[in-house]
Amino acid sequence: MRKKLLVIEDNKRVLEILAFALGREGYQIMRADNGPYGFHLAKEYQPDLIILDLEQKELDKFDICRELREAGIHKPMLLFLSSEKEANMLSELGLSIGYIQTPFHMKELLMLINVNIWDAGGESNSGSPAQFLAFGRIEVDTEQVLVLKDGLPIELTQKEYDLICCLASEPGRVFSRGELLELVWGYTYMGDSRPVDTTISRLREKIEDVPSRPKIIVARRGRGYVFTGQT
Repeated sequence: MRKKLLVIEDNKRVLEILAFALGREGYQIMRADNGPYGFHLAKEYQPDLIILDLEQKELDKFDICRELREAGIHKPMLLFLSSEKEANMLSELGLSIGYIQTPFHMKELLMLINVNIWDAGGESNSGSPAQFLAFGRIEVDTEQVLVLKDGLPIELTQKEYDLICCLASEPGRVFSRGELLELVWGYTYMGDSRPVDTTISRLREKIEDVPSRPKIIVARRGRGYVFTGQT
């Protein structure tokens, strides 16, 4: 079973980057760009781990931690802290909560996530993240960095692989071309979406039965692309 991670982050750009990076590792991602909505998702869906970073003062990260614990939600939490002062504040609260100090490397975060999920114990929190994302005849092997169709590997460039991982991390969600440029290529959309369209076209040639009538990666006119997983 895929582990559920809830990311509560009020910086929307950081939220998108985290959702993509963690989804690529095989986790099921839930996202919230504010504290109250994150609190709602935590109560409703009981994620295996809550990752929390709030800078706006509507409700700070420590308030959310207290409220979650008071509501009986004792799932592991991992906070992003920006200073030694915040680390001391967390210690004074007396809450058993993990943290990572910014800036950090993604490998550090992934290691902490694995440690927190394993240490939580119990049936629902044991094991490691899924190595396969399976969508009918299409599988994404995040450990071997492979995409397979009907059990056979498809030869992809790094950008093609990154792009399909991004789309497949949240099937059914429409990604705009600007979002894909930022998440996969790492630069801001300036009106030129040709890299996205060209790479999508090459991907379709490799994974679709009939590339001119795509079923797996579908364009939504005026909005972007969506991964359906249908074959």
